[in-house]
Amino acid sequence: MPVVDLLALVLMLTGAAFFFAGTVGLLRFPDVYCRLHALTKVDNLGLGFVLAGLALRSGLLTVALKLLLIWLLVLLASTTACHLSARAARHLGVEPWRRA
Repeated sequence: MPVVDLLALVLMLTGAAFFFAGTVGLLRFPDVYCRLHALTKVDNLGLGFVLAGLALRSGLLTVALKLLLIWLLVLLASTTACHLSARAARHLGVEPWRRA
């Protein structure tokens, strides 16, 4: 297995691990604000790793640039969606979790 393929595999598996961590955060965190934080941060990082692995695997600059553009657009969209979801939750009166 060539070094580039091995590095691409490691990047994609790292991204999958970050997606798994985001899913665990979604299921385990106590309130909507913590869950949104986990999903936004971890999933964006996981997607970055997966797309970096795919860009290495493709070997073409145009494909790598398209994947970078996709990642940047997803970053923008997920940040906006997270902000709007947290704002709506706050507007509806959902209080942040506090330790008892």
